[in-house]
Amino acid sequence: MNPLEHQIHYPLGDALPPEGSAIAVAPGVKWIRMGLPFALDHINLWLLRDRQPDVGGTLVEGWTVVDCCIDSPGTRAQWEQVFANCLEGLPILRVIVTHMHPDHIGLAHWLCERWNVHLWISATDYQVARTAVYDRNGFGGEAGADFYMLHGMQDEEFLQHVRGRASYFPTLVPALPPCFRRLMDGDIIEIGGHKWQCISGYGHAPEHIALYCEELSALLSGDMVLPRISTNVSVHASEPESDPLRLFLTSLLRYLALPPSTLVLPSHGKPFQGLHERIRQLQNHHRERLDEILAAAQQGSLSAFDVLPIMFKRQLDAHQMTFAMGEALAHLHWLWLDGQLQRVLDAGGVHRFRLALGSSQQALHGGAMKVS
Repeated sequence: MNPLEHQIHYPLGDALPPEGSAIAVAPGVKWIRMGLPFALDHINLWLLRDRQPDVGGTLVEGWTVVDCCIDSPGTRAQWEQVFANCLEGLPILRVIVTHMHPDHIGLAHWLCERWNVHLWISATDYQVARTAVYDRNGFGGEAGADFYMLHGMQDEEFLQHVRGRASYFPTLVPALPPCFRRLMDGDIIEIGGHKWQCISGYGHAPEHIALYCEELSALLSGDMVLPRISTNVSVHASEPESDPLRLFLTSLLRYLALPPSTLVLPSHGKPFQGLHERIRQLQNHHRERLDEILAAAQQGSLSAFDVLPIMFKRQLDAHQMTFAMGEALAHLHWLWLDGQLQRVLDAGGVHRFRLALGSSQQALHGGAMKVS
């Protein structure tokens, strides 16, 4: 166990929902867990007891689904078990998706069509998902490989892996609902008599929406706050000069307005309490990585590829390497756009980052991290 976990509390202990079943975690809130074919091998999905008016205005009892898992025969089979075992004979009334990553939105089209309901999601994430599904050159492919080469990656096996990922997103998300209901920061959604506030977050996804219910003191945090791992924050070829780490860590500060005792219902890992402590841990984690990079930059210029062994001490497979390169760039871009590093294009056509004038001592004084 990560020693930092001792500083947060898991009120359900080691309990996990059995496949095709659910655990009640709060009044009207059920926890479902489904498998994923990745190193991160599961996702948490949520059923919220709800009631909505039908076309004639009569209130219908049912459920709101939060997040969907990827589209695969196994996942559809798991959902069929959930329909039979967890819905208490009631229908699904709407589908909410926190953000556009495949494990969250993959089956939204199937669930919405199956139950004849609408998808609720931020407009930004819906439109980026459309690009990823219907523009087969939107992610990966030659553009992705060129981007990684620009940042020092020369491993031909990995680059071939990236070139083959042009259709990766549509294999997990083959379609999207043709229309959606827009979620925005500050919106209040009434679900089963409880008011859930939308809290937007940035850096991990274009416009991630978490949901907080004051009455239940519960936060559906999506991927913004996870108990055991640090959420992936990456620079992508489609937005090559972005500053996602600053966006992410600034977004986290918004959750400090919630009570420390809030029950956090994350998309990965177990429900936990200790929200403020976990945010502090995440801030410290990234501060340490930034300081390590600044310290290394005192020895010479760095590409994103050069940063990988500084940030990641374990062996990475090709799938994990794509996330690692994005994260390395996110940290370099923080320091570059903050003026602590300069970016230059070397004779080999690789972007390298070197200490800016006057920055050589900042790593020694914890000066890398400034969040306002």
